[in-house]
Amino acid sequence: MDPAVSDERIFVIVGASLAGAKAAETLRSEGFTGRVVLIGDEPVRPYERPPLSKGYLRGEAAADEAFVHDEGFYLEHDIELRLSTEVTGIDPTTNEITVDGEERIPYSAALLATGAAPRQLKVPGAHLSGVRYLRTMADADQLRASIATANRVVVIGGGWIGCEVAASARQMNAEVAMVEMAELPLERVLGPELGRFYRDVHADHGVEMHLGVGISELRGGSQVEEVVLADGRVLAADVVVAGVGVTPRTDLAQQAGLAIDNGVITNEWLATSVPNVFAAGDVANAWHPILDRRVRLEHWSSALNQGPVVARNMLGAKAAYERILYFFSDQYEIGMEYSGLAVEWDQVLFRGDPASREFIAFWLNSGRLVAGMNVNVWDVAESIATLVASPGHVDPTKLVDPDVELSSLARESA
Repeated sequence: MDPAVSDERIFVIVGASLAGAKAAETLRSEGFTGRVVLIGDEPVRPYERPPLSKGYLRGEAAADEAFVHDEGFYLEHDIELRLSTEVTGIDPTTNEITVDGEERIPYSAALLATGAAPRQLKVPGAHLSGVRYLRTMADADQLRASIATANRVVVIGGGWIGCEVAASARQMNAEVAMVEMAELPLERVLGPELGRFYRDVHADHGVEMHLGVGISELRGGSQVEEVVLADGRVLAADVVVAGVGVTPRTDLAQQAGLAIDNGVITNEWLATSVPNVFAAGDVANAWHPILDRRVRLEHWSSALNQGPVVARNMLGAKAAYERILYFFSDQYEIGMEYSGLAVEWDQVLFRGDPASREFIAFWLNSGRLVAGMNVNVWDVAESIATLVASPGHVDPTKLVDPDVELSSLARESA
């Protein structure tokens, strides 16, 4: 477009999230001069969520370290940032967004970056004061204050959020018990070998582990006081943190007639089933051309990296999102990075001894590397991602040999 001609297009981003903020930033960096509206229902500007269960929760990191952009960024780049604002409808027939039930904003293209919401506990007593969820910065503020005065914290769920909150609560000197229905924490994602590793990490740091059991009830007056396990045991609790997963926030998409299946279905360009409507981040179940399947990743990296790609596609590009999946976790002194997607596997190999807490795990399926996780071993995630993306097989003896550099294997496979 001739820069002398004003661009009349309006791009509306629903969700002032990391994905939404990176999309807005990219629209401007790509030279778009039309109107950009970024709408969020929280009262604070876009921020990254990983610190909420780690440094920010413990009070070691300030809010400014979590924000995606500094305070003046949106005004300086002519991005209309509308906070504490609810989008109540999307009308693909008129290409309009409804805000707060009455205002209508036309769009040339719309992006849904509405994220996900925590699953709620569905047991008696779930309404009691002291039962906490962690999704927003406000949640983290409330949880920090609760843990600071608590004698005993019970974490329901041994997934990533549950494990990270349990670690942070222990680091804040609270007594912590973890309750997980699976036999091991993180077993559904990582399998039994790594589940045992994380079980031992938490046990070594004094977390009381209750595995292979659910909960039947929470008890207390107005404040939670006890967690009743399905086998009848009773745990004392001042604070209960529910980390039992999230569900994609698809209500708007469903009302607008978009195709839904574990999130908003998109193609590799992050375009939905409805023209001029895109989706990115936790809410998007996107076709991944390298993995040859749809993937909805509830992690920071998808929001960070899908935002710029979807912005370019809103501008008319046909850029496929094909980055190998990546996420990270920090628990106590254990840092890890995971690259790839192990949905099915028939072999787990180790480079290094997990007992040393410095190692790399590899998941293989029919001889193909599908994922790798480096634990307290750094500067290898990119090489692992390259190996995962390779269509060929990697020699397993080389994978586990510490004398063979992963970077050289990655170059051979590329």
